[in-house]
Amino acid sequence: MRNYFPLLLMFVVVAATVGAIIVLSAVLGPKRRGKVKDSPFECGFQPFQLPTDRFFVRFYLIAMLFILFDIEVVFLFPWAVVFKALGWAGFWSIFIFIFVLGAGYVYAWRKGAFQWE
Repeated sequence: MRNYFPLLLMFVVVAATVGAIIVLSAVLGPKRRGKVKDSPFECGFQPFQLPTDRFFVRFYLIAMLFILFDIEVVFLFPWAVVFKALGWAGFWSIFIFIFVLGAGYVYAWRKGAFQWE
């Protein structure tokens, strides 16, 4: 437990700092509301239309799939570092991992998740 004390202390200090910043900004921050401050603003222009239109889900789906497969591929690096120490068990476990990842990719591809229409 002594080895983890500096890490625990760092988490406590970071949590206290974040909490103090949030409380101080809520207490000391300006609270003046106005017509100009409450109006929508985009890149220096008034928006052309109200945000009541429907958003395309396709963009978010592709972004989520990218993040999913990108994060999964990141797990290959630690495996590659300790590849020799893992032996055949490590080889077959990463083979199953890549197989499941590839099956998910093929499933998303066949469902048309990567088609931008």
